[in-house]
Amino acid sequence: MGKTIKLIASILLCETAGIIGVGFTTSAIPTWYDALNKPSFNPPSWIFGPVWTALYFFMGLSLFLVWINPSKTKQKAFLFFFIQLLLNAIWSPVFFGLRSTSMGLIVIIFLWIFILLTLIHFYKISKPSAALLAPYFLWVSFATVLNFSIWQLNL
Repeated sequence: MGKTIKLIASILLCETAGIIGVGFTTSAIPTWYDALNKPSFNPPSWIFGPVWTALYFFMGLSLFLVWINPSKTKQKAFLFFFIQLLLNAIWSPVFFGLRSTSMGLIVIIFLWIFILLTLIHFYKISKPSAALLAPYFLWVSFATVLNFSIWQLNL
């Protein structure tokens, strides 16, 4: 498989994970999410789409850099990456689809852990790939605090 195909596949895979949640998210914002109590640091809803699109793109580039790296020790890094991508894909259906701030919090905590594990293992293979995951890790760190705050404010 050529590098161009690997690059396109990596980006499409990650962007697809984001597309999974869009239907759950957009339908729940005006009917459920807007009615929740939110902390003062809650960003406006319009910011999430552009931020996540960019983050999925960076994730795809990161995956690509590890994929094309000649290292023979990629199995664990790939495992952690795909677990975090799965957790990422299910967070929106859980949080928005099930309208569960508590279950969303559980998912996002595991997501945060697996992003960290991915970042550590990607760093060992390709430092630029880890650097591409850093904004994602920071955003999900913020999102975890936000999810926790929303959960607390709506008990």
